[in-house]
Amino acid sequence: MSRKALGGKLLVAMMAVLGLSIGMAGNAVANGEVNIYSYRQPFLIKPMLNAFTHQTGIKTNVVFAPKGMITRLKKEGKNSPADVVLTVDIGRINDAVEAGVLQRVKTKKLAANVPSWDRDPSGLWYALTRRARIVYASRERVKPGDLSTYEALTDPKWKGRICIRSSQNAYNVALLASLVAHHGEAKAEEWAKGLKANLARKPQGNDRAQVKAIFSGECDISLGNSYYMGKMLTNEKQIAWAESVFLFFPNQDGRGAHMNISGAGVTKYAPRKDNAVKLLEFLSDDLAQKMYAEQNFEYPVKPGVPWSGLVESWGKFKADELDMVKVAKNRATAVRIFDRVGIP
Repeated sequence: MSRKALGGKLLVAMMAVLGLSIGMAGNAVANGEVNIYSYRQPFLIKPMLNAFTHQTGIKTNVVFAPKGMITRLKKEGKNSPADVVLTVDIGRINDAVEAGVLQRVKTKKLAANVPSWDRDPSGLWYALTRRARIVYASRERVKPGDLSTYEALTDPKWKGRICIRSSQNAYNVALLASLVAHHGEAKAEEWAKGLKANLARKPQGNDRAQVKAIFSGECDISLGNSYYMGKMLTNEKQIAWAESVFLFFPNQDGRGAHMNISGAGVTKYAPRKDNAVKLLEFLSDDLAQKMYAEQNFEYPVKPGVPWSGLVESWGKFKADELDMVKVAKNRATAVRIFDRVGIP
Protein backbone atom coordinates (compact mmCIF):
# COMPACT_ATOMS: atom_id res chain seq x y z
CA MET A 1 0.00 0.00 0.00
CA SER A 2 1.35 3.46 -0.88
CA ARG A 3 1.91 6.04 1.83
CA LYS A 4 -0.75 8.19 0.22
CA ALA A 5 -3.33 5.41 0.32
CA LEU A 6 -2.42 4.46 3.85
CA GLY A 7 -2.58 8.09 4.92
CA GLY A 8 -6.04 8.37 3.43
CA LYS A 9 -7.28 5.36 5.35
CA LEU A 10 -5.84 6.65 8.62
CA LEU A 11 -7.39 10.08 8.00
CA VAL A 12 -10.82 8.54 7.59
CA ALA A 13 -10.29 6.54 10.76
CA MET A 14 -9.25 9.58 12.75
CA MET A 15 -12.23 11.55 11.44
CA ALA A 16 -14.37 8.76 12.79
CA VAL A 17 -12.76 9.00 16.20
CA LEU A 18 -13.62 12.68 16.25
CA GLY A 19 -17.19 11.89 15.28
CA LEU A 20 -16.92 13.70 11.95
CA SER A 21 -17.78 10.92 9.54
CA ILE A 22 -17.82 7.22 8.90
CA GLY A 23 -21.43 6.20 9.14
CA MET A 24 -20.53 3.14 11.16
CA ALA A 25 -23.57 3.20 13.38
CA GLY A 26 -25.86 3.26 10.39
CA ASN A 27 -23.98 0.76 8.28
CA ALA A 28 -23.37 -2.03 10.72
CA VAL A 29 -26.83 -3.03 11.84
CA ALA A 30 -26.66 -5.98 9.47
CA ASN A 31 -25.91 -9.39 10.96
CA GLY A 32 -23.00 -9.85 8.57
CA GLU A 33 -20.75 -7.16 10.06
CA VAL A 34 -18.59 -6.51 13.08
CA ASN A 35 -17.28 -3.13 14.21
CA ILE A 36 -13.80 -2.82 15.67
CA TYR A 37 -12.22 -0.01 17.66
CA SER A 38 -8.49 -0.62 17.30
CA TYR A 39 -5.32 0.68 18.93
CA ARG A 40 -3.46 -1.34 16.30
CA GLN A 41 -2.82 0.36 12.98
CA PRO A 42 -5.15 -0.91 10.22
CA PHE A 43 -2.41 -2.23 7.92
CA LEU A 44 -1.15 -4.52 10.73
CA ILE A 45 -4.47 -6.30 11.15
CA LYS A 46 -6.00 -6.02 7.68
CA PRO A 47 -4.64 -9.37 6.40
CA MET A 48 -6.18 -11.24 9.36
CA LEU A 49 -9.47 -9.38 9.03
CA ASN A 50 -9.62 -10.10 5.31
CA ALA A 51 -9.09 -13.79 6.04
CA PHE A 52 -11.86 -13.66 8.65
CA THR A 53 -14.27 -12.14 6.13
CA HIS A 54 -13.28 -14.70 3.50
CA GLN A 55 -13.90 -17.57 5.93
CA THR A 56 -17.09 -16.33 7.59
CA GLY A 57 -18.63 -13.80 5.20
CA ILE A 58 -18.69 -11.28 8.04
CA LYS A 59 -17.55 -7.80 7.01
CA THR A 60 -15.20 -5.93 9.33
CA ASN A 61 -15.28 -2.16 9.92
CA VAL A 62 -12.27 -0.65 11.70
CA VAL A 63 -11.81 2.65 13.50
CA PHE A 64 -8.16 3.26 14.33
CA ALA A 65 -7.96 5.21 17.57
CA PRO A 66 -4.47 5.61 19.06
CA LYS A 67 -5.92 7.86 21.74
CA GLY A 68 -9.28 8.49 23.34
CA MET A 69 -10.86 5.12 22.65
CA ILE A 70 -11.94 4.39 26.22
CA THR A 71 -13.37 7.88 26.63
CA ARG A 72 -15.31 7.46 23.42
CA LEU A 73 -16.73 4.09 24.46
CA LYS A 74 -17.86 5.48 27.81
CA LYS A 75 -19.45 8.50 26.16
CA GLU A 76 -21.27 6.37 23.59
CA GLY A 77 -22.55 3.97 26.23
CA LYS A 78 -25.42 1.77 25.07
CA ASN A 79 -25.44 3.61 21.74
CA SER A 80 -21.90 2.57 20.84
CA PRO A 81 -21.60 0.81 17.46
CA ALA A 82 -18.40 -0.95 18.57
CA ASP A 83 -18.38 -4.71 19.03
CA VAL A 84 -14.68 -5.41 19.63
CA VAL A 85 -11.70 -3.55 21.09
CA LEU A 86 -8.23 -4.48 19.80
CA THR A 87 -5.32 -3.31 21.96
CA VAL A 88 -1.53 -3.26 21.82
CA ASP A 89 -0.54 -3.66 25.47
CA ILE A 90 -1.81 -5.14 28.72
CA GLY A 91 -2.10 -1.57 30.03
CA ARG A 92 -4.62 -0.58 27.37
CA ILE A 93 -6.62 -3.72 28.06
CA ASN A 94 -6.59 -3.00 31.77
CA ASP A 95 -7.77 0.56 31.13
CA ALA A 96 -10.78 -0.87 29.30
CA VAL A 97 -11.46 -3.28 32.15
CA GLU A 98 -11.31 -0.54 34.78
CA ALA A 99 -13.56 1.70 32.67
CA GLY A 100 -16.20 -1.03 32.55
CA VAL A 101 -16.50 -1.01 28.74
CA LEU A 102 -15.98 -4.76 28.19
CA GLN A 103 -18.23 -7.76 28.79
CA ARG A 104 -17.43 -11.30 29.87
CA VAL A 105 -17.15 -13.89 27.13
CA LYS A 106 -16.20 -17.52 27.58
CA THR A 107 -16.10 -20.26 24.95
CA LYS A 108 -14.39 -23.63 24.74
CA LYS A 109 -12.40 -22.51 21.70
CA LEU A 110 -11.04 -19.37 23.38
CA ALA A 111 -10.11 -21.38 26.46
CA ALA A 112 -8.30 -23.91 24.28
CA ASN A 113 -6.52 -21.31 22.15
CA VAL A 114 -5.34 -18.87 24.83
CA PRO A 115 -3.32 -20.03 27.87
CA SER A 116 -4.70 -19.12 31.28
CA TRP A 117 -1.94 -16.59 32.02
CA ASP A 118 -2.75 -14.69 28.82
CA ARG A 119 -6.45 -14.08 29.44
CA ASP A 120 -8.72 -12.54 32.01
CA PRO A 121 -10.08 -15.27 34.31
CA SER A 122 -13.59 -13.90 33.99
CA GLY A 123 -13.40 -13.63 30.20
CA LEU A 124 -13.16 -9.85 29.79
CA TRP A 125 -10.17 -10.06 27.45
CA TYR A 126 -7.92 -12.48 25.60
CA ALA A 127 -4.35 -12.13 24.37
CA LEU A 128 -3.86 -12.56 20.63
CA THR A 129 -0.08 -12.24 20.30
CA ARG A 130 2.94 -12.16 22.58
CA ARG A 131 6.10 -10.09 22.33
CA ALA A 132 9.24 -10.31 24.45
CA ARG A 133 10.73 -7.14 25.94
CA ILE A 134 14.41 -7.88 25.66
CA VAL A 135 17.87 -6.37 25.36
CA TYR A 136 19.26 -5.07 22.06
CA ALA A 137 23.06 -5.02 22.32
CA SER A 138 25.90 -3.71 20.16
CA ARG A 139 27.73 -6.44 18.24
CA GLU A 140 30.94 -4.41 18.43
CA ARG A 141 30.93 -3.34 22.08
CA VAL A 142 29.00 -6.01 23.97
CA LYS A 143 29.47 -9.77 24.29
CA PRO A 144 26.56 -12.09 25.07
CA GLY A 145 28.39 -13.19 28.18
CA ASP A 146 28.26 -9.62 29.49
CA LEU A 147 24.48 -9.90 29.85
CA SER A 148 22.34 -11.99 32.17
CA THR A 149 19.19 -10.56 33.78
CA TYR A 150 17.03 -7.44 33.84
CA GLU A 151 18.19 -6.98 37.41
CA ALA A 152 21.85 -6.94 36.29
CA LEU A 153 21.25 -3.89 34.10
CA THR A 154 21.84 -1.85 37.26
CA ASP A 155 25.46 -3.03 37.43
CA PRO A 156 27.85 -0.02 37.37
CA LYS A 157 29.61 -1.51 34.33
CA TRP A 158 26.65 -0.26 32.27
CA LYS A 159 26.97 3.34 33.47
CA GLY A 160 26.40 5.69 30.54
CA ARG A 161 25.71 2.77 28.19
CA ILE A 162 21.92 2.20 28.26
CA CYS A 163 19.24 3.86 26.11
CA ILE A 164 15.49 3.58 26.73
CA ARG A 165 12.33 5.27 25.53
CA SER A 166 10.15 7.22 27.97
CA SER A 167 9.48 5.52 31.28
CA GLN A 168 5.83 6.41 30.80
CA ASN A 169 5.62 4.25 27.69
CA ALA A 170 3.25 1.33 28.31
CA TYR A 171 5.92 -1.27 27.46
CA ASN A 172 8.39 0.03 30.06
CA VAL A 173 5.61 0.37 32.62
CA ALA A 174 4.65 -3.26 32.05
CA LEU A 175 8.26 -4.41 32.47
CA LEU A 176 8.60 -2.57 35.78
CA ALA A 177 5.18 -3.87 36.86
CA SER A 178 6.48 -7.40 36.32
CA LEU A 179 9.46 -6.62 38.56
CA VAL A 180 7.07 -5.34 41.23
CA ALA A 181 5.14 -8.62 40.96
CA HIS A 182 8.31 -10.70 41.27
CA HIS A 183 10.29 -8.70 43.85
CA GLY A 184 7.99 -6.23 45.58
CA GLU A 185 7.79 -2.45 45.33
CA ALA A 186 10.95 -1.60 47.29
CA LYS A 187 13.29 -3.77 45.21
CA ALA A 188 11.60 -2.65 41.99
CA GLU A 189 12.32 0.95 42.95
CA GLU A 190 15.96 0.10 43.63
CA TRP A 191 16.12 -1.37 40.14
CA ALA A 192 14.64 1.79 38.61
CA LYS A 193 17.20 3.93 40.44
CA GLY A 194 20.02 1.73 39.19
CA LEU A 195 18.70 1.87 35.64
CA LYS A 196 18.52 5.66 35.78
CA ALA A 197 22.15 5.83 36.97
CA ASN A 198 23.25 3.88 33.91
CA LEU A 199 21.38 5.81 31.22
CA ALA A 200 23.44 7.26 28.39
CA ARG A 201 20.92 9.99 27.62
CA LYS A 202 17.48 11.29 28.50
CA PRO A 203 14.79 8.77 27.46
CA GLN A 204 13.42 9.66 24.03
CA GLY A 205 12.06 8.19 20.82
CA ASN A 206 10.57 4.75 20.23
CA ASP A 207 12.12 1.29 20.48
CA ARG A 208 13.69 1.52 17.03
CA ALA A 209 15.23 4.91 17.90
CA GLN A 210 17.15 3.20 20.70
CA VAL A 211 18.66 0.73 18.24
CA LYS A 212 19.58 3.61 15.96
CA ALA A 213 21.34 5.19 18.94
CA ILE A 214 23.33 1.99 19.45
CA PHE A 215 24.24 2.01 15.74
CA SER A 216 25.47 5.61 16.03
CA GLY A 217 27.46 4.90 19.19
CA GLU A 218 25.37 6.88 21.68
CA CYS A 219 24.83 3.78 23.83
CA ASP A 220 25.63 0.07 23.87
CA ILE A 221 22.39 -1.60 24.94
CA SER A 222 18.68 -0.82 25.00
CA LEU A 223 15.34 -2.35 25.94
CA GLY A 224 12.90 -3.09 23.14
CA ASN A 225 10.12 -5.37 21.96
CA SER A 226 11.34 -8.36 20.00
CA TYR A 227 9.19 -7.83 16.90
CA TYR A 228 10.93 -4.54 16.10
CA MET A 229 13.94 -6.53 14.93
CA GLY A 230 11.77 -8.01 12.20
CA LYS A 231 10.39 -4.59 11.33
CA MET A 232 13.88 -3.14 10.98
CA LEU A 233 15.25 -6.05 8.97
CA THR A 234 12.45 -5.58 6.43
CA ASN A 235 12.94 -1.81 6.17
CA GLU A 236 15.75 -0.82 3.79
CA LYS A 237 16.52 2.34 5.76
CA GLN A 238 16.82 0.46 9.05
CA ILE A 239 18.61 -2.75 8.10
CA ALA A 240 21.96 -1.30 9.14
CA TRP A 241 20.59 -0.50 12.60
CA ALA A 242 19.32 -4.03 13.02
CA GLU A 243 22.55 -5.61 11.82
CA SER A 244 24.55 -3.58 14.34
CA VAL A 245 22.92 -5.36 17.29
CA PHE A 246 22.10 -8.81 18.62
CA LEU A 247 19.09 -9.83 20.68
CA PHE A 248 19.48 -11.07 24.24
CA PHE A 249 16.67 -12.73 26.18
CA PRO A 250 17.24 -12.04 29.91
CA ASN A 251 16.67 -14.28 32.92
CA GLN A 252 17.04 -17.56 31.05
CA ASP A 253 18.37 -19.30 34.16
CA GLY A 254 15.40 -18.09 36.16
CA ARG A 255 11.86 -16.97 35.44
CA GLY A 256 12.44 -16.15 31.76
CA ALA A 257 12.10 -13.08 29.55
CA HIS A 258 9.30 -10.61 30.24
CA MET A 259 6.38 -10.93 27.84
CA ASN A 260 3.70 -8.43 26.87
CA ILE A 261 0.68 -8.96 24.66
CA SER A 262 -1.72 -7.56 22.15
CA GLY A 263 -5.28 -8.55 22.89
CA ALA A 264 -8.98 -8.06 22.40
CA GLY A 265 -12.28 -7.92 24.22
CA VAL A 266 -15.97 -7.69 23.38
CA THR A 267 -17.50 -4.32 24.20
CA LYS A 268 -20.10 -4.08 26.94
CA TYR A 269 -22.97 -3.15 24.63
CA ALA A 270 -21.79 -4.95 21.47
CA PRO A 271 -24.72 -4.86 18.99
CA ARG A 272 -23.32 -7.92 17.23
CA LYS A 273 -21.94 -9.97 20.10
CA ASP A 274 -22.12 -13.27 18.20
CA ASN A 275 -19.98 -11.89 15.39
CA ALA A 276 -17.60 -10.33 17.90
CA VAL A 277 -17.06 -13.69 19.58
CA LYS A 278 -16.50 -15.33 16.20
CA LEU A 279 -13.82 -12.75 15.46
CA LEU A 280 -12.00 -13.37 18.75
CA GLU A 281 -12.12 -17.11 18.16
CA PHE A 282 -10.77 -16.68 14.64
CA LEU A 283 -7.95 -14.33 15.67
CA SER A 284 -6.83 -16.77 18.37
CA ASP A 285 -6.97 -19.83 16.08
CA ASP A 286 -4.45 -21.45 13.76
CA LEU A 287 -4.76 -19.41 10.56
CA ALA A 288 -4.74 -15.93 12.11
CA GLN A 289 -2.09 -16.92 14.63
CA LYS A 290 0.20 -18.06 11.81
CA MET A 291 -0.49 -14.83 9.90
CA TYR A 292 0.34 -12.72 12.97
CA ALA A 293 3.60 -14.66 13.30
CA GLU A 294 4.59 -14.36 9.65
CA GLN A 295 3.59 -10.76 9.00
CA ASN A 296 4.10 -8.98 12.33
CA PHE A 297 6.99 -11.05 13.75
CA GLU A 298 5.09 -11.67 16.98
CA TYR A 299 4.83 -14.87 18.99
CA PRO A 300 1.54 -16.77 18.71
CA VAL A 301 -0.45 -17.28 21.89
CA LYS A 302 -1.97 -20.55 20.72
CA PRO A 303 0.27 -23.47 21.65
CA GLY A 304 1.70 -25.36 18.69
CA VAL A 305 1.44 -22.59 16.10
CA PRO A 306 4.90 -22.23 14.48
CA TRP A 307 6.90 -19.03 14.65
CA SER A 308 7.96 -17.27 11.48
CA GLY A 309 11.28 -18.35 10.00
CA LEU A 310 12.88 -15.02 10.86
CA VAL A 311 11.68 -15.10 14.46
CA GLU A 312 12.80 -18.72 14.70
CA SER A 313 16.30 -17.59 13.72
CA TRP A 314 16.52 -15.49 16.88
CA GLY A 315 16.48 -18.69 18.90
CA LYS A 316 14.28 -20.47 21.38
CA PHE A 317 14.00 -18.93 24.82
CA LYS A 318 12.31 -19.30 28.17
CA ALA A 319 9.38 -16.91 28.58
CA ASP A 320 8.16 -15.51 31.87
CA GLU A 321 4.69 -16.96 32.36
CA LEU A 322 3.72 -14.40 34.98
CA ASP A 323 -0.06 -13.97 34.83
CA MET A 324 -0.79 -10.82 32.83
CA VAL A 325 -3.49 -9.91 35.34
CA LYS A 326 -0.71 -9.45 37.91
CA VAL A 327 1.20 -7.21 35.50
CA ALA A 328 -1.92 -5.10 35.01
CA LYS A 329 -2.50 -4.93 38.77
CA ASN A 330 0.97 -3.45 39.37
CA ARG A 331 1.00 -0.88 36.56
CA ALA A 332 -0.08 2.02 38.76
CA THR A 333 2.68 1.18 41.24
CA ALA A 334 5.21 1.06 38.41
CA VAL A 335 4.18 4.51 37.19
CA ARG A 336 4.59 5.92 40.71
CA ILE A 337 8.03 4.36 41.01
CA PHE A 338 9.24 5.90 37.76
CA ASP A 339 7.87 9.25 38.91
CA ARG A 340 9.60 9.04 42.30
CA VAL A 341 12.89 7.99 40.75
CA GLY A 342 12.66 10.76 38.19
CA ILE A 343 13.07 8.89 34.92
CA PRO A 344 11.27 10.98 32.27
